[in-house]
Amino acid sequence: MHDLTQGSVSKHIIRLATPMAAGMVFQTLYFFVDLYFVAKLGDSAIAGVSAAGNLQFIVMALTQILGVGTMVLISHASGRKNRADANLIFNQSLLLAAACGVVTLAAGYALAGPYMNAVGASAATSEAGTAYLHWYLPALALQFAMVTMGSALRGTGIAKPMMVVQVLTVALNALLAPVLIAGWITHRPMGVAGAGLASSIAVAVGVVMLWAYFKRLEKFVTFDVSQMRAHYATWLRILRIGLPAGGEFALMFVFVGVVYFIIRDFGASAQAGYGLGSRIMQGIFLPAMAVAFAAAPIAGQNVGAGNAERTRATFRSAALIGSAVMLAVTLLCQWRADWLLHVFTSDEAVIAVGAQFLHVISWNFVAQGLIFTCSGMFQALGNTVPSIISSATRVVTFVGPAVWMSRQPGFGLRQLWILSVVTVTAQMVMSLLLLRRELRLKLRGLPEGAAVAGPLAA
Repeated sequence: MHDLTQGSVSKHIIRLATPMAAGMVFQTLYFFVDLYFVAKLGDSAIAGVSAAGNLQFIVMALTQILGVGTMVLISHASGRKNRADANLIFNQSLLLAAACGVVTLAAGYALAGPYMNAVGASAATSEAGTAYLHWYLPALALQFAMVTMGSALRGTGIAKPMMVVQVLTVALNALLAPVLIAGWITHRPMGVAGAGLASSIAVAVGVVMLWAYFKRLEKFVTFDVSQMRAHYATWLRILRIGLPAGGEFALMFVFVGVVYFIIRDFGASAQAGYGLGSRIMQGIFLPAMAVAFAAAPIAGQNVGAGNAERTRATFRSAALIGSAVMLAVTLLCQWRADWLLHVFTSDEAVIAVGAQFLHVISWNFVAQGLIFTCSGMFQALGNTVPSIISSATRVVTFVGPAVWMSRQPGFGLRQLWILSVVTVTAQMVMSLLLLRRELRLKLRGLPEGAAVAGPLAA
């Protein structure tokens, strides 16, 4: 365990965020590697895999419930130096992860076809997305175990092992993708199904590697079979913090699903362009997300230790670092957004849609970085309800106007992207106001080094 209640807050953020960002970049490369080879199969394949990938938001929502709840409670326990409580949280979260993995497989295989038929721009797009999902679902199910173990380490202030696992599994995925998708060596191309299978194999290997790390090297939180019997009070603690955080990703699924539904009348090229552009955008967000993810355990340990000033200082440092990073990538997208798309496709129609999307949407990058930082702080404070309130603000202000605009004469995609920028700005203002209130309520009158009272010490 790393003690984050002492030393420079900014240095702790950089020390944790650097391997997190690297790991997240390599994790995102799962999709980019698949997309690179899938792009050779045509627009329908790109659109199908991109639309199918939207289901990952649902899984991310569920993994966030476990991951955030586990990370926050273990960071609080670490701040209090309470190893027994940290171990109970860890083992109960693993039990929940196993149950969620089984449910994901069952629901995924039952609903993959109907979902793709609803959002696909064509029969070929729906067929490609369904085939991809059928082989990608094991990877989604195994994400629960991987996220739970990684979150436990993050709560104790450790980030490098997760980064190493992510790098190695992405490397494995990159090796398997051309073999399974294009049939290199085997001469048996599986197409989009091979993309899903490559990711599933790589994630399975990653889970095994993390399990080996905990068995051999981790000492503060460890596997304990005796603690893996259902402990409903502990489940309630995890879910009380994790459910609102997971709700953020569920709302993101709704948001992206609405966009795909609206733009499907523009054809497969438009869906492919938006799919590429949105995935590139998610990759651009990773450094700011890493800063926010780093801020959460740092602030969380200081909340557990009762250090109000270091908690506030964590937000100030994370907001400054994250905003600087997002400003830099905003300038890049304003300059030559099309360069980022040429890596994946030479289809000019797809590039035109994706470049326009990135050029307009980049105006909200700094605002989005601040939203990430606020979310990390809400996690650290043990109350993630404000995060979902903030996210709901964006969905409410976007979905209704977007559907109305799409039915008006002369509607174009640029109008949709401008509306998104406006709603993200409104969400940022809401997040900052809610965080100001939360900090005032949770930290008011809290002396240096005092024990945290109430639900934070539960």
